[in-house]
Amino acid sequence: MNLSQHSGQIVGLLLAAGRGRRFDSTGMQSKLLQKLPTEGGQIVLAHAAANLAAALPICVVLRPGVPDQIAQVAKYPWIECEAADDGMAASLAYGVQQTSDAAGWIIALADMPYVQSATFQALASALQQGADIVVPTYQGRRGNPVGFSRFHLSRLLALRGDQGGRSLLQSFPVVELALDDPGIHQDIDTVADIRQSLP
Repeated sequence: MNLSQHSGQIVGLLLAAGRGRRFDSTGMQSKLLQKLPTEGGQIVLAHAAANLAAALPICVVLRPGVPDQIAQVAKYPWIECEAADDGMAASLAYGVQQTSDAAGWIIALADMPYVQSATFQALASALQQGADIVVPTYQGRRGNPVGFSRFHLSRLLALRGDQGGRSLLQSFPVVELALDDPGIHQDIDTVADIRQSLP
């Protein structure tokens, strides 16, 4: 799939390549394929992708061999990361590599389906206005997604392990955006999380 069409644009990377062992230690059930208790019972992955795609050009990073997940995002550009088991950073770096002509990236997590489209737009605007790293906050606490400008391209490509871009947030200036979006703190890690709705 040719993804080199994003020159000058902020791209939303939706990371969906994890195994979700906390949700199901056997790996038999994907948390990303569970129905949400709201939004008309939409699938977690589909809802997260739709919210991101409503705001930005999108690329979904999947693990290999998951046709049920592909079916949920088939209408969006998607790629399979062969090194997904190496950790979140491998998926992030691969997504950046495949969209390397972009002006910046909003790194979104597929198990956080309640992040509002307006939040993605606000982060992208901050990057366009000169921020190199931008994070949202809600009630004074940082959350996800995180935005990176092209200034960090080489560092994003060099990431390793399961920490994603956290090391960059600890080493470089970060712009914080206070937003009215509790979804930036709500991820789905367990079966109980599926049953919960937003406050």
